Amino acid sequence: MGHRIFLAGASGAIGQRLIPQLLAAGHEVMGTTRSVEKAEKLLALGVEPFVVDVFNADALSRAMVAVRPDIVVHQLTDLPAGLDPSRMGEAIVRNARIRNEGTCNLVAAAVASSVRRMVAQSIAWAYAPGPEPHGEGDPLDGGASGNRGISVGGVIALENSVLNAPLAGIVLRYGQLYGPGTRTHAPAGASPVHVDAAAYAALLALDKGAPGIFNVAESNQAVSTQKAVGELGWRADFRLSA
Repeated sequence: MGHRIFLAGASGAIGQRLIPQLLAAGHEVMGTTRSVEKAEKLLALGVEPFVVDVFNADALSRAMVAVRPDIVVHQLTDLPAGLDPSRMGEAIVRNARIRNEGTCNLVAAAVASSVRRMVAQSIAWAYAPGPEPHGEGDPLDGGASGNRGISVGGVIALENSVLNAPLAGIVLRYGQLYGPGTRTHAPAGASPVHVDAAAYAALLALDKGAPGIFNVAESNQAVSTQKAVGELGWRADFRLSA
């Protein structure tokens, strides 16, 4: 039986690859975007669009209460196209704000709407230095400085908001994305993951996995992905057929 899914960040890289998977599985999808133009594209894909800013807590809550979703999927980011290096400094600050303040607003709206489960995007390269591969129980690099400190601080805030909320919170720590809608079509970074496979993990997490954290990346030396494979039934080689 399908669920009513509130997809925050529906027009992002993962959101765009998750939507067809959700619809094919029989779920009803309501998606947020800040752009009227992108809302029209979501509608054409079969998604009920909501033009709303996650920082507008009242509007976000009204939108979610109106549709009463079963599950919220948090795929919100605020990064420049192609991760343009000249714009990354300011983007890191904005992205951390989304992870912190935006997630708080999303969780509050979900709780007000009696949502029972939330699946949220995090990152797999925020671990503190230590023996590798990192398991989900290893500490994050909360003592980092500079831009990394800003990023990891946002990640910690996001994860705490989701995992401590009065609902079943699932955090997916994604590796470095590649594939359609990302900056590269080839694996890159210490723990790469194809965007289709990343979206597939979110689909699986709607019904599988106890509340908690899952590393989601191709087999690598930096992080362990055994938990996602074993508990979610996740496959790193998953690809959309089109």
